[in-house]
Amino acid sequence: MITTPLADLRDHYDVTVIGSGAAGLVAAARAADAGLSVLVLEKTARLGGTSAAGGGVMWAPCNPLMEKAGYPDSGEAAARYLRAVTEDRMTDAEIDWYVTTSAAAVRYLDERTEVRLTPLARPDYHPDRAGAATGRGLDNDPFDPAPHPGLAEALRPPTYFPLISMNERDALQGAPVDPELLAERRRSGVRTMGGALVGRLVVTVLGRGVTLAASARVTGLERGDAGWTVTVGDDTARLTAGRVVLASGGFEWNPRLRDAYLPFPVTPISPPGNEGDGLLLGLTAGAAVGDMTAVWGVPVITAPTQRYDGRPSGRMGNVELTLPGSVTVNAQGRRFVNEATNYHDLNRVFGNADPRGDRRANTPAWLVFDRSYLDKYAVAGSTPGLPEEWMVTADSPAGLARACGIDPAGLERTLQRFNADARNGVDTEFGRGSSEQDRHLGDPANTPNPCLAPVEKAPFYAVRVHAGVLGTAGGLRTDLDGRVLDGHGQPIEGLYAAGNCSATVFHDAYPGGGATLGSAITRGFAVGEHLAATVPVTA
Repeated sequence: MITTPLADLRDHYDVTVIGSGAAGLVAAARAADAGLSVLVLEKTARLGGTSAAGGGVMWAPCNPLMEKAGYPDSGEAAARYLRAVTEDRMTDAEIDWYVTTSAAAVRYLDERTEVRLTPLARPDYHPDRAGAATGRGLDNDPFDPAPHPGLAEALRPPTYFPLISMNERDALQGAPVDPELLAERRRSGVRTMGGALVGRLVVTVLGRGVTLAASARVTGLERGDAGWTVTVGDDTARLTAGRVVLASGGFEWNPRLRDAYLPFPVTPISPPGNEGDGLLLGLTAGAAVGDMTAVWGVPVITAPTQRYDGRPSGRMGNVELTLPGSVTVNAQGRRFVNEATNYHDLNRVFGNADPRGDRRANTPAWLVFDRSYLDKYAVAGSTPGLPEEWMVTADSPAGLARACGIDPAGLERTLQRFNADARNGVDTEFGRGSSEQDRHLGDPANTPNPCLAPVEKAPFYAVRVHAGVLGTAGGLRTDLDGRVLDGHGQPIEGLYAAGNCSATVFHDAYPGGGATLGSAITRGFAVGEHLAATVPVTA
């Protein structure tokens, strides 16, 4: 059995981890290495949280797998890069900690767990900054849960990602996935990306004697003489723990917390169970918070057919925005960003204020494309060549603009300039396709610029693009060991945090693909290291 019924839990554990994503499972594995009794409580019915639903990439500079794969890097280069991309918001101590600890975490995962990582030939998201490199993002090899009865059913299902690894996806260079491969993987239950990462971590922790419980929402956390008293559900179960690790995800699905902390509206595409449970438990325990306005941002396309866990959801739209033959415009019909820039920085621009009033300048926004684009590329899961009912369509740019509520003259002016630039292969307004990072998700068959092509062949199409989030990035303040800090900067005894319920180590920066998981796994590993070194075995 993969999970244990609540009625069968013990009265006391050395360590209780709240949340079963990568951060919590890595902390659990490392703590169990030291012989500690460890319980992992998962709020929802399936294991894995945001980690299982996502792309599974971990950003870890100067890690040991890079050298084996032929990607040069150094700690000094990584430190220069982090200092540049975070604009000195990360302290020297934080930078040194991340570079050192993320590499140690990768070594641990590679040598002492079931996790199998492979470097991606992807550039950092700011290749023009000092110290940038290629190969710092780590992908997960496909994972077959069949040898572990019950595991496939226990894992959170994927969202819209196809059942291929990121390395396999990159090798396709925009070509369609082999349908026979996908069908075979669906039949056999193979997991890729984040599902592969979580699946292997679950196998790892079970092998170390860690207890897993699902449908176990923690509703109470109180400090007492015997450690922490943990209440599950409406007093369904109550137990004590010497140490507690909060690793339960962000608050992006909690409207009250979103309105209180985030600077502009966002559309979450993570599991709907991310309602800020860990954050609220930590606040009740006296924790301080940091970076509360920060998110792991991404542009999102919300096709009405896209649902997850029974709730309306969406898809990352960064690939669609990057591919040639499209523009993204606001209600004035104007482009407002290099559409091929990294998704995190692009997402910020949706929040720009309109100087003419109290509205957002770039909300609402639309992806505008033509028949040539539709024939070649999928849009939010559509079949190339087949328009969807939820796409707005018209025979002319002006007609499309009127149907969307866009200024017609503004869109026509934008397309006139953009199309001239596209024919020359140079975006004179925003530089789209001018960097290695831009071109990575472009169409290599489209020359001279893989990100630029005219938008001119009727009919024309448009879909709404929203500011979205993979998760919130602000939360409980911790020290470098992951111990939760109070309002005076002192550790709260026996309380730790990792993952999206803790404040991002990058302070709202996004150095490269996999920064979300890189931050989570690195802090989860640091927590596990501290637990293993300091907690006596009592249970």
